[in-house]
Amino acid sequence: MVRHLGSSLTGMTYIFDEPSVGLHPRDVGRLGDLLLRLRDKGNTVLVVEHDPDVIAIADHVVDMGPAAGSGGGLVVFEGTPDELRRADTLTGRHLRRVRGVKENPRRATGELRIKDADLHNLKNVSVRVPAGVLTAVTGVAGSGKSTLVSKAFTAAHPDAVVVDQSSIGISGRSTPATYLGIMDTVRKLFARETGAEASLFSFNSHGACERCQGRGIIYSDLAFMDPVTTTCEACAGRRFKDEVLRLTVDGRSVVDVLEMTAERALDFFERFERFDDTAVRRRLGALRDVGLTYLTLGRSLSTLSGGERQRIKLATQLHRTGTTYVLDEPTTGLHLADVDGLLALLDRLVDAGNTVLVVEHNLDVVKHADWVIDLGPDGGKHGGRIVFEGTPSQLVEAEGSFTAEHLRGALGTGRTHAA
Repeated sequence: MVRHLGSSLTGMTYIFDEPSVGLHPRDVGRLGDLLLRLRDKGNTVLVVEHDPDVIAIADHVVDMGPAAGSGGGLVVFEGTPDELRRADTLTGRHLRRVRGVKENPRRATGELRIKDADLHNLKNVSVRVPAGVLTAVTGVAGSGKSTLVSKAFTAAHPDAVVVDQSSIGISGRSTPATYLGIMDTVRKLFARETGAEASLFSFNSHGACERCQGRGIIYSDLAFMDPVTTTCEACAGRRFKDEVLRLTVDGRSVVDVLEMTAERALDFFERFERFDDTAVRRRLGALRDVGLTYLTLGRSLSTLSGGERQRIKLATQLHRTGTTYVLDEPTTGLHLADVDGLLALLDRLVDAGNTVLVVEHNLDVVKHADWVIDLGPDGGKHGGRIVFEGTPSQLVEAEGSFTAEHLRGALGTGRTHAA
């Protein structure tokens, strides 16, 4: 954006996909200023966004819905931000709501220490992370949050389960069904009901389309240019041979099952007598718990966003107890309504006896935390210090913290500025 602001071009159309991801509310204000300056230079700016502060500065808002996946795809509202707040849509209802800070935070059952951390811009930071509660680590961009949690904390506590947004180390054929281990049940069910070999219902084995080798797409290498990807004409992107698709269970082929969401797949499996696979129930339920109800079982994992990758990783870890979970900005890509589901999930993890440590900018998460560790006061060499430790209600009264300032603004108890 900074590069384009220096350009003399006008009449351009800019498209930004969730530019507020990873930004502290203070930095979101700066982002808004950049977007407005692009507009004022005579350009059209189109932004896909969930952040209420970005929505608020728009001239025109298009709200999609009414739900996600197959339940979405419709324009449910068009108008100004003020009109959206009054609208009876999921987005409108959540924009009208003001969440208060947690009044009765949980009590810690112990502590997990970080001592004299001096990596990158951290300045000999020592901090005690309370055990058995939900802790939010906040601070402006570059303040040292990720270094403190992902480097210093995990080095001191290597048993912690780290769930980040990095790529999943799997093949191009991997899907939620294969990653979560659900595909084994699909193969066994189809083999039992049709009398065919189980390997025939795998796009990694005998049932795979011979032309695309079960990928559903064809890669064309163009030497010095980027490769071109096209849908396989032999299987129409379905990955299987035609002879496999002719074998059905309850009128559905294996491809039909892979096109189901977690909810629909669970209903499908439960129709059959002798189906009592508690592991599959738990894994399908985990997809629902992490807010991926719209994700189909056969979708390629390479097409998932960073936030979706993080949540599908989390789905594989939900069965643990007595564990420390470390999550890096789990609200990435989430609608305001989905944040509620995430908070409910984090509560269940803590109530099950786990410690949850979240690096997060979303103020709803900060309000809901039991304990807050705020780094700063600014970014880079001006950061790397602990500027606040305490409960969300104590943070509201704190001075010298940009997070506290914006938290007061979100609660209507103070005014914020982009310093």
